[in-house]
Amino acid sequence: MTETGPQLKTAASGNQQAPTEEFIRSFTQVQRSLYLYILPLVPAAADAEEVLQETNVVMLSKWTQFEPGTNFLAWSRAIARLEVFRFRRSRHHRVFLLGDDVISLLATRLEEQSDDLELRRDALSHCISQLRTQDQEIIRRRYAAGATGDDVANQLGRPANSVYQSVGRIRRVLLECVRRKMAAGGVQ
Repeated sequence: MTETGPQLKTAASGNQQAPTEEFIRSFTQVQRSLYLYILPLVPAAADAEEVLQETNVVMLSKWTQFEPGTNFLAWSRAIARLEVFRFRRSRHHRVFLLGDDVISLLATRLEEQSDDLELRRDALSHCISQLRTQDQEIIRRRYAAGATGDDVANQLGRPANSVYQSVGRIRRVLLECVRRKMAAGGVQ
């Protein structure tokens, strides 16, 4: 029998609890954000995937250390940041153009921008929900995958110029609404 066989059996039959449903939901929801956080911190997309996988292993092994009610994304980013540094140390034979101090600064800035982006995304969702139903429909159709303004015009039986003007007007309304929400501290 191999060495890993009994170890896996022992770990699986240990007293460790499985992660809660809430943890699994949060874990799943942050995957894309974590990948996008890691990507600029490593040389290649394949490296980002490797670091994400290691981050996930650590998160799952330490799931009981996460305090419900706190920021799951911040917790997972802290783990990812450590995994980026571990990855860089394990690849000491590679030449990295950026030092650890620069990577740390970059990670901090990415966290700040990501938090701001999340607030903007929440504000935009709120503002879209405040639009008239017909304006929501125009936006939904216009920003469907592969759709163009001409497609929307054909679907609605309206002249293309009219649809483009409506989209422009709705964008201005949304932009102003998002600015107001951000100035007021985000969506309440």
